[in-house]
Amino acid sequence: MMGEIEHGEIRFDIAEREAQVIGDGPRIAALTGDAVDVGTLGLVNAVRNGAGAVSVTPDKIPDYMRTMMKHPELFVRQMEMGTALFNGRIPARERELAILRIGWLTRAPYEWGQHVDIAKRFGVSAEEVERVTRGSADPGWSEHEAAVLRGVEELIGDHAMTSETWEVLARSWDEAQMIEFPSMVGQYVTIAFVQNSLRIMLTPENPGLSHR
Repeated sequence: MMGEIEHGEIRFDIAEREAQVIGDGPRIAALTGDAVDVGTLGLVNAVRNGAGAVSVTPDKIPDYMRTMMKHPELFVRQMEMGTALFNGRIPARERELAILRIGWLTRAPYEWGQHVDIAKRFGVSAEEVERVTRGSADPGWSEHEAAVLRGVEELIGDHAMTSETWEVLARSWDEAQMIEFPSMVGQYVTIAFVQNSLRIMLTPENPGLSHR
């Protein structure tokens, strides 16, 4: 991927990738639930509610979040950014298509599996989830949806969007949405880097990269 724009399908062995980034277990242990304060719990549930998920008690907070809490300053900013994006200007379905493409291109098991479920809450079908793995070149997308996926591909592959992609998105999105899009891509690429590097474990509810 690095240094080139990949608009189509990328092939990799799911089992090998998951063995690489989660197989040896977490590199940093998550905080226990009793170490989570009320304010931090509120931040977590604000993000969850924005994603259409139910509130949780401290012991049910995902391991990823309880691991990030070991760097409270970063965790708070990450939660604030997550809240801003889930309540942002880009329609939820389009946001989730973009995040799925990010999760697939970064081969991030935790991010991909989690956002398959979130995407389905906002109207993305299992067939469309599979189509995301084939990228913007798949003929099933509308012109705008293909541009959303292509924008992700260009930002990850070349660190910039082409004029063609920009112009297609700008026909439907206003200036605030155009600012939000690369910011959102950067946020979820960062999350994938952290999850893959810290070896955040999958849960029984999250099948990882095989999830459809």
